[in-house]
Amino acid sequence: MIRVDHKLNSIDVVDALTDLFILRGLPEFIRPDNGPEFIAQKVRDWIGAVGAKTAYIEPGSPWENGCCESFNARFRDKLLNGALFYTLREAQIIIERWRNHYNTKRPHSALGYRPPAPEAIIPMDQRPIMH
Repeated sequence: MIRVDHKLNSIDVVDALTDLFILRGLPEFIRPDNGPEFIAQKVRDWIGAVGAKTAYIEPGSPWENGCCESFNARFRDKLLNGALFYTLREAQIIIERWRNHYNTKRPHSALGYRPPAPEAIIPMDQRPIMH
């Protein structure tokens, strides 16, 4: 999930995490970076209240969250450095399209050049009959 806005705060983080937990289920741990919106007491209290634990990254230790750091580098290099958004809505749409392509279509070398979450397409004649 990528939340795009002019400014994000701890309430926005809780809102986004709520959406993810509903969609994907409750994780055992969340490993956020040390940004102020993630270390806010409101966020820490909420994470504890829903039953997850927090595994913070030590300051200056980005290798503790290598997948996220790798994604952020590619996101900046492949999209943000070359984009100029005229409206917030335009940024939201283009960034979501890029995120979807990154996860469902772009081949990843660590996965044998397959996408991490390919879209599943079932031909109409092979779909189960719903009653």
